[in-house]
Amino acid sequence: MANKKITAWERVEIARNPRRKTALDYIDGIFDEFMELHGDRTFKDDKSICCGLSRIGKQNFTVIAEQKGRNTKENIERNFGMPNPESYRKAIRFMKQAEKFNRPIITFVDTKGAYPGIEAEERGQGEAIAKSMFEMARLEVPTISIIIGEGSSGGALAIAVTNKVFMLENAIYSILSPEGYSSILWKDGSRFKEAAERMKLTAKDLLDLKVIDKIIKEPMNQEFEEIVKNLKKEITVTIKDLNKLSKKDIVEERYKKFRNIGEFINL
Repeated sequence: MANKKITAWERVEIARNPRRKTALDYIDGIFDEFMELHGDRTFKDDKSICCGLSRIGKQNFTVIAEQKGRNTKENIERNFGMPNPESYRKAIRFMKQAEKFNRPIITFVDTKGAYPGIEAEERGQGEAIAKSMFEMARLEVPTISIIIGEGSSGGALAIAVTNKVFMLENAIYSILSPEGYSSILWKDGSRFKEAAERMKLTAKDLLDLKVIDKIIKEPMNQEFEEIVKNLKKEITVTIKDLNKLSKKDIVEERYKKFRNIGEFINL
């Protein structure tokens, strides 16, 4: 596969591979230590998103990560990485805490979408996602999001309104799944491979469209430790640069980034 172009659908399959590394794998590899914190102080602790305190050297961080399970038991416990409203409210809680103590925020995006169940809707799923995006947009601390697997719909964007967006080479980022796109647009769910190409959901497509800021390479023969090492370096350098900005400039840079998305798209 190294000698031929990988199609968009093949990227989707790689991103969905159950053996693909999860957010906690990256957290364990990147940070010198990590202490998970729990609960939204309103309903319960939803484990689809894990939050906590971490550090690299002397730099402290708040980490917010969408976590899929590594096996069937963990997937059930983590709700297959599909957050309920309380997950987003937990994330907001720790965003505000990070701002209070002037800690940069790193988020890891890996979800097929927010949980669509009746109970989630009853507890205000849409409002929780919107509130998370609203609060992220005006945070006065540096923020980075890293798309490590699937990044689908508002469930992903809810924790990705950040100053910088990094994306692993074989991750995907889109408004919905190719299957859903195909069914809605063409009323034919079998055209998912064609949909994947048209959706521009690969890292290269999104970098060209200026939706993301950097691609983290995933060479087929590269060890996971090397990928983690590269990510750690990118986080360290980027946060060092963002820390030089005033609080006002941090917010303004983030605002301009998202206002300018689509400016270069030729419709």
